[in-house]
Amino acid sequence: MTVSLSRPVPAARLASVSCPEALRSLPLEQLPAVATEIRDFLVEHVCRTGGHLGPNLGTVELTLALHRVFASPRDALVFDIGHQAYVHKLLTGRQEQFERLRQAGGLSGYLARAESVHDLVENSHASTALSYADGLAKARQLSGQSENRAVVAVIGDGALTGGLAWEALNNLGAARRRPVIVVVNDNGRSYAPTTGALAAHLDVLKQGGGAHACQNLFTELGFTYFGPVDGHSTGEMEGVLRRARSLQRPVVVHVVTVKGRGYRPAETDEADCLHAVGTLDPTTGAPDATPGPAAATGASAPSWTSVFGQALADLAGERADLVAVTASMLRPTSLHTMAGRFPDRVFDVGIAEQHAVTSAAGLAMGGFHPVVAIYATFLNRAFDQVLMDVALHKLPVTFVLDRAGVTGPDGPSHHGMWDLSVLSAVPGLRIAAPRDAARLQELLRDAAESADGPTVLRIPKGPAAADVEAAARMDGLDILHRSPRHRPDVLLVPVGPLAAPALRAARALERQDVGTTVVDPRWVLPVKEALPALAARHRLAVTVEDGLRTGGVGAALAQACREAAVATPVLPLGLPHAFLPHGSREALLAEAGLDSHGILHAIRRALTQQPGTSPAHPVPATPASTRRMR
Repeated sequence: MTVSLSRPVPAARLASVSCPEALRSLPLEQLPAVATEIRDFLVEHVCRTGGHLGPNLGTVELTLALHRVFASPRDALVFDIGHQAYVHKLLTGRQEQFERLRQAGGLSGYLARAESVHDLVENSHASTALSYADGLAKARQLSGQSENRAVVAVIGDGALTGGLAWEALNNLGAARRRPVIVVVNDNGRSYAPTTGALAAHLDVLKQGGGAHACQNLFTELGFTYFGPVDGHSTGEMEGVLRRARSLQRPVVVHVVTVKGRGYRPAETDEADCLHAVGTLDPTTGAPDATPGPAAATGASAPSWTSVFGQALADLAGERADLVAVTASMLRPTSLHTMAGRFPDRVFDVGIAEQHAVTSAAGLAMGGFHPVVAIYATFLNRAFDQVLMDVALHKLPVTFVLDRAGVTGPDGPSHHGMWDLSVLSAVPGLRIAAPRDAARLQELLRDAAESADGPTVLRIPKGPAAADVEAAARMDGLDILHRSPRHRPDVLLVPVGPLAAPALRAARALERQDVGTTVVDPRWVLPVKEALPALAARHRLAVTVEDGLRTGGVGAALAQACREAAVATPVLPLGLPHAFLPHGSREALLAEAGLDSHGILHAIRRALTQQPGTSPAHPVPATPASTRRMR
């Protein structure tokens, strides 16, 4: 079955199955045509908006079978992350909303409880579905609502490498009176091919299994095992799922699918099968060459991620003790560059962030310097390991947090906005935030040379910022700007790439006769002793960070000033204490007041409110967009 791109997307059958009830009324022989229309629809829309293409193309028939056998929402369908749930969205009444997929105010790229009663879990951190299902089954049993109401958890083989999934399996398999159907969607990969002993075991089962088909890892845990099942045969899956439901006991249904099914560019993309894509030419699967907003914002510059990957590989060429660890994010964190040169020194542990961190601690104990490359939002899952297994032992482990701060269209669970607040509580840990590509390379080298405790580098999503050279260096602080003709009124302390809007705000302040100093601490936490001393020479100190404004750099600087008896007030500008929606990074930063206009307005307002001062110009009204998020 191949996606046809030579004709408009046919809508007749797909439009008729905009709810699960309508789908269940269709004859089985019409489902292949529906599947074809769904794939055409996904390619057309996701290539236009960006999103998760390959995973959803692989789950078309599986999702059709699930919604024909189980009556959502009476039967609970729990999808492990939303990478594989676009088809579910189509079948539950959201076809027209795909025009605004992942756009501000539009359809979420993941499941969203506010969108539909059919969406139970909107968290997009992997390996959680089985635990949700366990809790739902317990709740239904306790409330007497379990009769003829199934609980089904759909989890990929990649997500099954996560430790939380195995904690849930341990409980589910032993719960004979709380039947949960675990559907393992096995396409052999998450972003990259699934690694480890579990992948090898699933391969044995897929190859026929022999005795293993009757007695395997799942049966040993107490499950009845059905599989392997052809995940692209709706009829075969319907039959197996109906049998699984009738047993009223814990069941694993092992479904084999092909990521990117039916779309040749995805099927032949061995790197990640077009897992998460930007806008594409739907005919070729190549990035869309049409000029657009991205070109105007310098999107042709190398990404922060690629700059890191190349810098780490080069550094590994100089230092034989440098190793790297990732949690199933080899290419997304650009560790594949180092792996290509030093394959024995790069370790992909699967979707197992806790194990990644403590394994890195063991590497450090063994005399190596591990670099753990991970998305900022996913490190939250391993906080205890950072605190107790790394920091308590003062081990030299470097964490590189990709997608730190506001990430954009992936939404609440993917914004990396918690790291500064959370990690600031870890004793002995130092955090750096490079403002540009050159500083990323410098700070990575500094971190790798650190031997007395853990270090963190945080980098955002997107093209790396243009280099901003320092005018001077003072006590480890980079002075980026100093007003030559005005008294020092405002000390601006931007974190990482927010140096650019801070500098624009500083120049605007100078035109209004407000003297400014802009300083990049490079290592932003803990606060360097020189920073409160510098703040003491100004009327106001302002921090600018795309992390929570509670508990981050601003809060730490205010505390440091109090301890140093510095009376200068500190104004922390950052993200609100809330879950942010999906939208572009630029728009979300502007709504939080973290663009140059928002920074300028906040400073003018703060100066106006200082007793005994009279700024030269009146303060403008607070923009509505800023008020919304404050």
